[in-house]
Amino acid sequence: MRQIRAIEVLLIEVIFYLGLWLLNDYVAMYLSLIFGSICLFILLFTGIAELLERSKVSRKYFWFMAMSALAPVVAAVIFFLLGGEMTWNKL
Repeated sequence: MRQIRAIEVLLIEVIFYLGLWLLNDYVAMYLSLIFGSICLFILLFTGIAELLERSKVSRKYFWFMAMSALAPVVAAVIFFLLGGEMTWNKL
């Protein structure tokens, strides 16, 4: 079976988040903030733990977590570059 690469994970997640941004920008904003933050903090904590004491965790894990933290930001940037706007905060 073929192994999935980190760039493929990034593309899949960007497509998911971009679809969410196009459907409902309110939910997408909060899910992007929550999931992106969680992935970033997990990446930071595991990186610090890895520096303190080496483990047998593959480098691929860190790449996957970095791509998962980056995907919501990339999707939001693409959404706004395509002319999207936050419709939920307009009265």
